[in-house]
Amino acid sequence: MQNHKFNLTYFFVVFLIILGLQEFFLRSQTTTVPYSEFEQVLSEGKVKEVVVTDQEVRAVLNEARTSDKKKVLIAKKVEPEMVERLEKHKVKYWRVIESTFWRDILGWVIPFAFFIGIWIFISRKMMSGGAGGSFMSIGKSKAKVYVEKDINVKFDDVAGVDEAKDELDEVIKFLKNPDQYGRLGAKMPRGILLVGPPGTGKTLLAKAVAGEAKVPFFSISGSEFVEMFVGVGAARVRDLFEQARKQAPCIIFIDELDALGKARGNHQFGGGHDEKEQTLNQLLVELDGFDTTLGVVLLAATNRPEILDPALLRSGRFDRQVLVDRPDKQGRLQILKVHIKKIKIEEKVELEQVAALTTGFTGADLANLVNEAALSATRNDRMKVTLEDFNIAIERILAGLEKKSRVLNKEEREIVAFHEMGHALVASTVESTNKVHKVSIIPRGIGALGYTIQRPTEDRYLMSEQELRSRMQVLLGGRAAEQLIFERMSTGSSDDIGKATEVARSIVTQYGMIPELGHVAWEKKGQSFLGGPSMRQHEYSDKTAELIDSKIKQLMDEAFEEAFRLLEKNRNVLVQSAEELLKTETLNESELQGYFNQIQK
Repeated sequence: MQNHKFNLTYFFVVFLIILGLQEFFLRSQTTTVPYSEFEQVLSEGKVKEVVVTDQEVRAVLNEARTSDKKKVLIAKKVEPEMVERLEKHKVKYWRVIESTFWRDILGWVIPFAFFIGIWIFISRKMMSGGAGGSFMSIGKSKAKVYVEKDINVKFDDVAGVDEAKDELDEVIKFLKNPDQYGRLGAKMPRGILLVGPPGTGKTLLAKAVAGEAKVPFFSISGSEFVEMFVGVGAARVRDLFEQARKQAPCIIFIDELDALGKARGNHQFGGGHDEKEQTLNQLLVELDGFDTTLGVVLLAATNRPEILDPALLRSGRFDRQVLVDRPDKQGRLQILKVHIKKIKIEEKVELEQVAALTTGFTGADLANLVNEAALSATRNDRMKVTLEDFNIAIERILAGLEKKSRVLNKEEREIVAFHEMGHALVASTVESTNKVHKVSIIPRGIGALGYTIQRPTEDRYLMSEQELRSRMQVLLGGRAAEQLIFERMSTGSSDDIGKATEVARSIVTQYGMIPELGHVAWEKKGQSFLGGPSMRQHEYSDKTAELIDSKIKQLMDEAFEEAFRLLEKNRNVLVQSAEELLKTETLNESELQGYFNQIQK
């Protein structure tokens, strides 16, 4: 049965409506006239009765007037000799003492009640808690609590991070059976920090730990602790740990810890006692007073561990750091097997090929890849997802969306075709480079007028000097093809020059591969700002700077000359393949192999 509560607002609304209707009907029957007109009507004997007040005379006529069809006249003047005149014309009359009660209600009580209502409304909003919290509960933690039945993520749903899962398996064992696990005196780490690039599955891994251990899971972002009021973040930290202790055993997960635990610095003003630092100090205090026997485990995730405060990472607080890195080929294969359970896929699709084409992809990237492949199959009215759909999805992610509205003129198409074939032919001739998978002159993304996709044969973690030089030659192959065929160079190779220059600078200043400069790292990469490019830090003389500049230019010139020499020697193959690319707009690996076999090194 529903509980209907009386609301005083409804009463006031109905009351005002009644007053409005009364005023409307009254005005529909009355008309206001000058007092002289009232005297004329009275002298003509048309008045039936009169009501006299302090402010006006209200006369009811014997019959409605022909001019306005109204029977009541109101005059705003009252004469003292009115009684004699009314008796002379034999008109009924009486005097009414006008009440000012409702006028006082409308003028004084209702405004007062209105402000009282506003005050009550604001007070209730301040005291009540909602989805966005309330003013009085501003110090309460905003952590979302997931109980056992709300967590459906298990370790089977997390793939490609076997080492991290093994590390966290100890947490699960401790939460399930703390007495047995601590029988030799071992204590659970106070805090475990998940470190890795964005999209590698840190949050999913933390939920899987809670799902396997079957304990409550407190999830909150580091940015939710900080507000505009000083002291709020510290209060929320205290409240969070207090709630966790009441529901132990449980897991506290703080995502994006770098928003809360950034290293404290020397501030010029205020002595460094700002809101973020007070919140961090309170977190450090809670970690120091953390009783590991209670069964409360603190997990945190960040992709910028280098900016965290050293006091946060010392032993006794975040004792263990677990790396959740980009998956290797086998890990990508496992992740793909997890995500394809949600789509219909052809049996003949070899996921190993897809895993080989997605070097550097994170778990989130692979989930997006599977979804894009399913969308591609849907757009093409296929019953199941094919390998071609995966290739289309990879191109969409790597190169961007096809720009069908971007129409190039004939000369531009020729330049782009020779440019891309220059990349492909040089990549097929130099050693230690990835195989060319596809070449296209279909514009994609923001500024790509064409693209060349290379497929790595295996995951690589080290590169030699020759491999770096070969990479520079491939990057400058498009520019060399333009110079060879058109005897001029366009702006389309600006991105290639930038990447090749970065490789050359790394060879000279970071990898110590130049004998004249010795085994010295002349530059090191600093921390990036807001996700932008890393700032280079260096300390060397002007003479050394001149030598560094000359060696970078020498590497670039040598790479360009070698690429130009290879293409000049195979000019016929370059022209034939570029003309074919102009006709078909796309050449796949099998079609390119015929041209690669004709190349002379």
